[in-house]
Amino acid sequence: MKAFGRATNALRLFWRTLRSPAMHLSLGFLTLGGFIAGVIFWGGFNTALEITNTEEFCVGCHEMQDNVFEELKTTIHYNNRSGVRATCPDCHVPHNWTSKIARKMQASKEVWGKVFGTIDTREKFLDMRLTLAQHEWARLKANDSLECRNCHDYDSMDLTRQGGRAAQIHRTYLATGEATCIDCHKGIAHQLPDMTGIQQGVRALPVAEPAYH
Repeated sequence: MKAFGRATNALRLFWRTLRSPAMHLSLGFLTLGGFIAGVIFWGGFNTALEITNTEEFCVGCHEMQDNVFEELKTTIHYNNRSGVRATCPDCHVPHNWTSKIARKMQASKEVWGKVFGTIDTREKFLDMRLTLAQHEWARLKANDSLECRNCHDYDSMDLTRQGGRAAQIHRTYLATGEATCIDCHKGIAHQLPDMTGIQQGVRALPVAEPAYH
């Protein structure tokens, strides 16, 4: 009976501590506990963030594995003589922390597409390809093709080693900020959708050579 009473009192004390910890615990203990909890949360959050920022995670569902990833593997961004490979997050996830979090929050809505099978067949994916591509083109246009420029820096380009047309376009439009990479360089890592009626390039200049012919 005494043991039951002690257990009851211990539960009551625990409950009162949870309801009003400041009345029962010292400020130092609360501060230390909050710090430890914060470290654990931050560590877990960043671990989850890094796990979801890998190519393995991106192609973990068959929608990506069977469609866009197979296309990527045939391009120079995946296999090339220098051995430098661009993975899914290199192009589709901003590198700076705040923009990365915003993109992750936006991507969380895509979970519903997975749940409801929006593109769970090849036919559905092809029907949605133009819409999906336009969303990504708009994102890159809005941030001045930041993910492209993380690797391809205009100031580091040797225009004398480029083709005449490419050098002229880069010097005329890219250097002045009149255009950005994605204006011309669509279809370099994935197949293009049906581009009928969609303006390509800048000021009617020819679009850069796509990955597929």
